[in-house]
Amino acid sequence: MSYTRYSAVPRARGRARGGRTAGSSPGRSLLRLLGATAAVVVLVAVVVTRVENEPSRSGLPLGDAALIREQAADKHLDPALIAGVIFAETKFEPRTSATGALGLMQLEPATAEYIAHRSGGTRFTTEDLATPKINLAYGSWYLRYLLDHYEGDELLAVAAYNAGLANVDAWTAKARADGRRLTVADIPFPETRAYVERVMRAQAAYRAVYPHALGLR
Repeated sequence: MSYTRYSAVPRARGRARGGRTAGSSPGRSLLRLLGATAAVVVLVAVVVTRVENEPSRSGLPLGDAALIREQAADKHLDPALIAGVIFAETKFEPRTSATGALGLMQLEPATAEYIAHRSGGTRFTTEDLATPKINLAYGSWYLRYLLDHYEGDELLAVAAYNAGLANVDAWTAKARADGRRLTVADIPFPETRAYVERVMRAQAAYRAVYPHALGLR
């Protein structure tokens, strides 16, 4: 995906419309049936769109489902993992944190500038992070980067999303020196340990509650 301005890939949608006919010939009856079918398809599409973008009554919100699916496909990520990170960071209510992290996925300006540099976002500005499409694109890029760094280990990638690469690299090095893999229990920062557990629980919940909205089925 190109980041020359911000990572957005517009998608066009079209709707078929059935024509109005009169009479009782087989051809016209078929046209009426096709028209009714098209109307039902449009109605279902509207309902699905509303479900995908409205919070669940169960307390598991989901917004921008189409953007999550798009970024998951583009970055080869589990869409439920993206949703889980957003849930842990902001519960789909974008804000600016006390440390200056911005948007749905709470990206710090320095991290976003690094992502823009690595991905070719030559005209990127910090203000762009207020746009959900850009915030999701950059946050997803960073998740992919962390997963590649840790050879697909989601636990380590999520820990680094919260605590930073340097800390997680040090923890994994110590675990390797002891002849074992780093586990959630080994994470010395209580905040990061709780964060990883929250993301993993949310990931599983999103897979169970929103499989269609996230494109998992």
